[in-house]
Amino acid sequence: MSLRIEDYGLIGDCQTAALVGIDGSIDWLCLPSFDSAACFASLLGGPGKGRWLIRPVEPAVAVRRRYRDDTLILETDFETATGAFTLVDCMPPRGREPDVVRQVIGRRGTVQIRMELTIRFDYGSIVPWVQRDERGIHAVAGPDTLILETPVKLRGEDFTTVADFSVSAGEEIPFVLTWYPSHESPPPPINVQQAIQHTETWWRDWSAKCNYDGPWREAVMRSLITLKALTFAPTGGILAAATTSLPEKVGSVRNWDYRFCWVRDATFTLYALLNSGYKTEAKEFRNWLLRAVAGHPAEMQIMYSILGARRLVELELDWLDGYEGSRPIRTGNAAWKQFQLDVYGEVVDMLYLSRRTGLPESEAAWQFEKTVLRFLEDAWHQPDEGIWEVRGPQRHFTHSKVMAWVAFDRAIKTVESWGEEGPIDRWRRVRTEIHHDVCNNGFNPSLGCFTQYYGSDLLDASLLMIPLVGFLPAEDSRVKGTVDAIERHLMNNGFVRRYAPQKEVDGLPQGEASFLPCSFWFVDNLALMGRKNEAVEMFERLLSIRNDLGLLAEEYDADSQRQLGNFPQAFSHVGLVNSARNLTAQQSLAEHRSSTG
Repeated sequence: MSLRIEDYGLIGDCQTAALVGIDGSIDWLCLPSFDSAACFASLLGGPGKGRWLIRPVEPAVAVRRRYRDDTLILETDFETATGAFTLVDCMPPRGREPDVVRQVIGRRGTVQIRMELTIRFDYGSIVPWVQRDERGIHAVAGPDTLILETPVKLRGEDFTTVADFSVSAGEEIPFVLTWYPSHESPPPPINVQQAIQHTETWWRDWSAKCNYDGPWREAVMRSLITLKALTFAPTGGILAAATTSLPEKVGSVRNWDYRFCWVRDATFTLYALLNSGYKTEAKEFRNWLLRAVAGHPAEMQIMYSILGARRLVELELDWLDGYEGSRPIRTGNAAWKQFQLDVYGEVVDMLYLSRRTGLPESEAAWQFEKTVLRFLEDAWHQPDEGIWEVRGPQRHFTHSKVMAWVAFDRAIKTVESWGEEGPIDRWRRVRTEIHHDVCNNGFNPSLGCFTQYYGSDLLDASLLMIPLVGFLPAEDSRVKGTVDAIERHLMNNGFVRRYAPQKEVDGLPQGEASFLPCSFWFVDNLALMGRKNEAVEMFERLLSIRNDLGLLAEEYDADSQRQLGNFPQAFSHVGLVNSARNLTAQQSLAEHRSSTG
């Protein structure tokens, strides 16, 4: 039986990441980087598709786990009838060749332990050629080699490397799994104790830069660490999630590859990082984004690879059964070809934020913005696929138009505040035209609220962005009507759905859970409207559904009380950080985002 999504913890080295189950099994690992093919794909295909298990032979009477304070070092305590031990898991941030370090530490008595290492390259489809030398075993397939080093005696069983050993109180038994290119010599070995200490120091030094000191510091810090763990250090790109094809509904086809960088997340992520004291990460992410979107604005995509590559061809892996039978399993994401108008507003808003917070700027960035705005002067009239990447017809989505308004609004404020040169009078006319268009066509008077797209009667949680970007104030009756309508019709057991799925809207079978970023947006709206107690209550509810390690997926099914979707989800953790600050700061981030001060 599959573990629930929330039964996993994350370890990583800011180049790739692994999911470690509460049972001691690493069930997902892509090497050497986040978007490489997985060598452990048990998460999506069962143990035979690759995993690394270390567990007690006897049944565990208790299992507890935690991260070491302000780090990404995972510790899992196993207790059995004969004793107890701790399994320490981490990935030291040491360079190009990633390592997975595991250490078994005896705490009490003596415990018999079983280790099983099943390596299956290319998402479980390739059995490697295994050799042995004085350092350990080398598993080779095509361009990839994994070397396992440990003092424990290893043997082969049914194309799996296994070991049976015991640990007693005070003993420490190390394991190191290292990737390197098969045409090169293996990197030098590492000392496990030193590697763990280095990893602990590295994360604690990074965490010490956090300037948030509010009532939810533990949750904010864990979310920031998760965002850092999902950052590809060589380029600064931040992934949406570490996984692919974890379902939005068990058994459904809503299974997507999220190991890419989404443009629309830019401003939210920058706010979360900058306002928490992480200017270096924010600068690197901004620079990644500028490199990725360079070129003609008409060719701007909604997402890019962690390197900034554009062609993210979607494939289906038919040899994997899927998480709890949820198929298909996808790599790549066909949504890269979609036209989504809102991303232009996000990019311009991101650059505006960069100026306001003092990040180094260049003339080239402003020239790029002006090119985007020249394109938008005509393009904002066009229908698009919208924020949710619908696989149905293009429409005039209200949120998309609002974000086009944001692009002109932030450009105008850039000229007004920093003296940049631009056709400000023309931009003001376009900004006014878009505002009138949205208010006339996106607002449904009979419902008393804004709707998903022009002329529809469907609600959409993306409309919660209207006051958050300063399009209309929170006290506007149309905003209040929209928030009330979303609360009545999209709220499910205290959590917000993106929209009421209908096949003619998104082109897919109905059914998904509540979308956690939208739930955080609802918290922000409540705070802006002065409903502080309700906002805090909902925020605490969202905190309560984190797993025992403080991690969040993309969605939450309140009926079955489980997390769903790819995991951990950066956008959910960004929402947590920003909402915590909205509830703590004298001026909310939403007010700060659209102001000129």
